[in-house]
Amino acid sequence: MSSPRRVLPTIVRPVAITTIAWQEIVISWDHSVKWDDEEDHLMQPKLRFGFSFSLLFLAAGLLAPLFVSAEDTPAITKKSVVAVLQPFVDKHALAGAVTLVADKDKVLSLEAVGFADVAAKTPMPADAMFWIASQSKSITATAFMILVDEGKVKLDDPVEKYLPEFKGQWLTAESDNRHMLLKRPKHPITVRNVLSHTSGLPFRSAMEVPTLDLLPLRVAVQSYAMTPLSFEPDSKYQYSNAGINTAGRIIEVVSGMPYETFLDKRLFEPLGMKDTTFWPNEEQLKRLAKSYKPNADKTDLEEITIAQLKYPLSDRMRQPMPAGGLFSTAADVGRFCQMVLNGGTFEGKRYLSEEAVKTMTSKQTAAAVSTGYGLGWATNRGVFGHGGANATNMTIDSNRGLITVFMVQHAGFPKDGNKSQAAFVKAAEERFGSARK
Repeated sequence: MSSPRRVLPTIVRPVAITTIAWQEIVISWDHSVKWDDEEDHLMQPKLRFGFSFSLLFLAAGLLAPLFVSAEDTPAITKKSVVAVLQPFVDKHALAGAVTLVADKDKVLSLEAVGFADVAAKTPMPADAMFWIASQSKSITATAFMILVDEGKVKLDDPVEKYLPEFKGQWLTAESDNRHMLLKRPKHPITVRNVLSHTSGLPFRSAMEVPTLDLLPLRVAVQSYAMTPLSFEPDSKYQYSNAGINTAGRIIEVVSGMPYETFLDKRLFEPLGMKDTTFWPNEEQLKRLAKSYKPNADKTDLEEITIAQLKYPLSDRMRQPMPAGGLFSTAADVGRFCQMVLNGGTFEGKRYLSEEAVKTMTSKQTAAAVSTGYGLGWATNRGVFGHGGANATNMTIDSNRGLITVFMVQHAGFPKDGNKSQAAFVKAAEERFGSARK
């Protein structure tokens, strides 16, 4: 959990280790949406939302392939849900994973498989730490809805009501290499727009380089206000870190406390999310799972760093990023999801109204926009959740009353590793069936 706020700026993407170029990402629920940005998927491959993606990783220095024999792998019982992942580990398609299955009242399964560090043959512990990346968006949106419940902010208010720097924002009418024509949008962007990726704000601003965690939130948001919108608000869906970060800044202005402090005081501490933080401490870093990508010929795993963040990860000069900066464990994410599945309550304490939960986990994009996205949550017919850039995922199936959490650190998979999450979810559903009572 965070402590006192840092004063100096920081940005996202470690210097001179790995450069990531995200190619076209395609997400499909009942329909598809495409965008060209640098972020991660929302829900994981072929879970309930069909998903395909293509990644191109250009490394500053390639590491040697990492080979592990099956006998080095931690033992998994045949009755374990996670046993279905062992074959992926054995053939080097998956380094390791921690999985959690829960209903609204209890954890049904919390298991680990494979390795936290393949080269060192360090078994994956159940309390391993992971960078959960864009799963942070759902947490930020949930924190925001606390203020909506308290009547301190309204979803259809213009953002400029809380952040005056957005007054008079421009929209790009046309542009090419030689000119740009600007005009005023039909209406200012709203709070609902920034939380649902329908504002027209970019994925990130030109100032957010080389990493995404260098700028103080106030400065980052000012850079978004200076950037022309790319489309009319409400007219389309375009995945935007800038929008969620803007919502995080509104939390600061309305609550009168730093964004990360608000999360600590109103969510993490009362929920018992003791390992959820923007800055893993020394002990937590020892539990942080290594990150991997496919090697050059896609036959094995290659260790990498988290290219979107500045190192060292414990340095509090790095800035908290509402759209993707959190680290956590499967157990912590599970507690958060149980609160949401319970309609805003957990262990006798209410965090959100049922109406707030329903709003943020149901389609909030305009009727003319086919993409079904809520407020910080990907959603489809009672199933909602979010994924992260390193393939972590949380999914809440309110129809079954079942929560699945899949924690890995993969920027792409070799062989058929991208089928590992779907295999886990299938095993969880077969074992536990409908958890609804």
